[in-house]
Amino acid sequence: MNSALWAAKTGLDAQESKMAVVANNLANVNTTGFKQSRGVFQDLYYQNVRQVGGSTSQDTLAPTGLNLGTGVQMVATEKLYTQGSVNQTGNSLDVAINGRGFFQVLTPEGTLAYTRDGSFQTNAQGQVVTASGYVLQPAITIPQGAQSITIGNDGTVSVLVAGQTAPTTVGTLQLADFVNEAGLQPLGQNLLTASASSGTAQTANPGLSGMGTLQQGATESSNVDVVSEMVSMIETQRAYEMDSKAIQTTDQMLQNLSTAL
Repeated sequence: MNSALWAAKTGLDAQESKMAVVANNLANVNTTGFKQSRGVFQDLYYQNVRQVGGSTSQDTLAPTGLNLGTGVQMVATEKLYTQGSVNQTGNSLDVAINGRGFFQVLTPEGTLAYTRDGSFQTNAQGQVVTASGYVLQPAITIPQGAQSITIGNDGTVSVLVAGQTAPTTVGTLQLADFVNEAGLQPLGQNLLTASASSGTAQTANPGLSGMGTLQQGATESSNVDVVSEMVSMIETQRAYEMDSKAIQTTDQMLQNLSTAL
């Protein structure tokens, strides 16, 4: 295949992938705790027509070479774990993280998953669970008849039960953190899992060991910047159009060559 056609073709593929990333960011602009992604690109291998530093005579070397690029590829989608804005909800089981850290939940497969979505509820047994029913870890059970629930900045969960004058502590919310947050594997349902690239989870109480603090009655919104995503969408569209134009122009050049022959 003509090298120009191939390079332009890889550009179309790369811009299509980038648009998928942008579209997913915009689709999740209202998803609690969602972290935006960005595409990471690399140029492909080069055709080394003339070696840089090659001999041009007995006593001289070529100061530059002749290398024809073969295009581009998207090699990664990197999540950006910047802090999202905190929205007040007034719900006593809504919890936002200010700073680093993830809530831990137990999946139906029996493995731990991690999330920034603090929109919690209780199940039929009084356990604190996610919107999908996954139990928060360490497990916290709200006793029947609890009149109020208080979650401190340090994760301490206490309840006031009917007939009692003093609140009772029922557990402590712990957070998990990773050396490389970007290495977490997204699963959907606002969940992520650890991978070889993220490292193992390090757990601690909120406010300790670099962990963020908690804020009750609030949730963290997504960190998607709609304006920057719209600009990125326009840039992607223009790049796609230019790659399409490069294919059209190369085709016309090949047609002229065929006519001349």
